Amino acid sequence: MNDINELQLKVERLENEINFKNGLISILSHDSKELFGIVLWLIESLEQKTISEEDFFKLLPKVKSDTQKNLQTVQNSIAWLHTQYGEYKIKPVKIMVMDLFHYLEEKYDAKLKEKDIKFYFKGDHKAFLTSDRLLLEYVLDKIFNNAVKYSFPGQDIYLQVVTEGDQVVLSVIDFGAGMVEKYLSAIYTYDNPIFLGTAGEKGVGLSLKIVKNFISLLDGNIQIISAENKGTTVSLFLRKFIE
Repeated sequence: MNDINELQLKVERLENEINFKNGLISILSHDSKELFGIVLWLIESLEQKTISEEDFFKLLPKVKSDTQKNLQTVQNSIAWLHTQYGEYKIKPVKIMVMDLFHYLEEKYDAKLKEKDIKFYFKGDHKAFLTSDRLLLEYVLDKIFNNAVKYSFPGQDIYLQVVTEGDQVVLSVIDFGAGMVEKYLSAIYTYDNPIFLGTAGEKGVGLSLKIVKNFISLLDGNIQIISAENKGTTVSLFLRKFIE
């Protein structure tokens, strides 16, 4: 019976991996085709004088926004590919949680000021864990980016740490737009809709799928609790020590 259960788990993991890869290819091909199509149309329209220079320049901010979104997708994909085909090996090092807080604080300084969002640390200032810094920083970066994106001006965001025995729980807590329950179950699939941030920020919905993949590599789990117009809490359950 145990052999059957183990086989079922392997089949499920394989199916999830195939779906992930297919979804990744789908996003990359669709977004790239759309972006290059728009750029080509703009250039040809300008050359054929079917669009004025004034209208051409009016459309450039939209092209810039789409290009930034596409670039983020490529960067996310490269990060994931490194763990799949580059024989990536976990490199556990001691990481102070406060260092992670300062990393996010510094990286998002401009965005936090732009939205007048205050960022606070909650928990033991001496808390630490051993983990792969590259993967963990990537994971927190993507989660925190969403927290900022879906927070309203003047709100607060927290990085909270709770140590429970040999487990460390890191949570990014915001009080922003949140999401309705029916979308939560599809958050890691390719069926969920793409939401705009509170200031119109765009995303492709890929980050959390890679985040879940990376958390698995770190032998951890992720939990998302969210309610519309009440905010979102994303918690990472990580072992305090990994080998």
